[in-house]
Amino acid sequence: MSRRSAPVSELFAAACGGDRGSLARLLSLVERGGDEAREVSRLSYPLSGGGYTVGLTGAPGAGKSTLTSAIIGELRASGQEVAVLAIDPSSPFTGGAILGDRVRMQDHATDPGVFIRSMATRGHLGGLSLATPEAVRVLDAVGRRWTLVETVGVGQVEVEIAGKADTTVVVVNPGWGDSVQANKAGLMEIADIFVINKADRKGVEDTRRDLEQMLELSDLPHEAWRPPILSVIATDKSGVPELWATVEAHRAFIEANGELTRRREFRLCEELREIVARRLEQRARELAAGDRWSELQEAVLRRTLDPWAAADEMLKSVGA
Repeated sequence: MSRRSAPVSELFAAACGGDRGSLARLLSLVERGGDEAREVSRLSYPLSGGGYTVGLTGAPGAGKSTLTSAIIGELRASGQEVAVLAIDPSSPFTGGAILGDRVRMQDHATDPGVFIRSMATRGHLGGLSLATPEAVRVLDAVGRRWTLVETVGVGQVEVEIAGKADTTVVVVNPGWGDSVQANKAGLMEIADIFVINKADRKGVEDTRRDLEQMLELSDLPHEAWRPPILSVIATDKSGVPELWATVEAHRAFIEANGELTRRREFRLCEELREIVARRLEQRARELAAGDRWSELQEAVLRRTLDPWAAADEMLKSVGA
């Protein structure tokens, strides 16, 4: 039986046994959504919780993929396995993910200890913001103890996804521009570690000073983790061991004070809330059809009924 036609339970068992093709198929089901995706979630959720997720985000061109590749090398040198989710925008032609990140990480393509997957919004009800945590749980459930989640940009969705990691690394470059803009984008709020990549260029100290000033204004609690600012040259792996040591230090810090548990519980509650909201939105779209809907629309257009009253009429059918 081919993987494409195999039952989800068989795919999951094979993936837990190390079959990479079955794991890839499970992630495709998660991206697509629907009943099979729900089955994947049902199987993976009880087995998840033991892995750790590191998010990497920053403006396009900051060198995130090169840095991710260097981090993979650091992990593999210590004998640890790693998975990478490269969160890309949807291709306007196929709906699939742009594969540039895979190309940049091709040095690890044949390493059985590395699993790299590009993800894009396809048919999933909640888009990437819901598909990504489900994919992370699948990787966790099949035994990947480290998952790197790299986002392609700093839009609202990308920042939101990176902020759902256990540790979030924000990557900037020397001369990155107005730090206030970064604060508006939400980067300052989600950062656990700042990395000034391409630190062989001019302007490193100016960038460090900008970041320090923003941190001074951020009103961090006294007992909180203060995001360190590290200089890295990802192309020659300079500073990467120090970066990974800082990731592990952050993990130890938030495990010791209970923050990791609080973060994960908060994210799960928010995910549940978003799932409910998305399903209600889908139900609303289904309701907005048929003869009764047409009648109410016509009444609103004739101004014999206001939009709120029309909505109330429509929602009576579902007891809302």
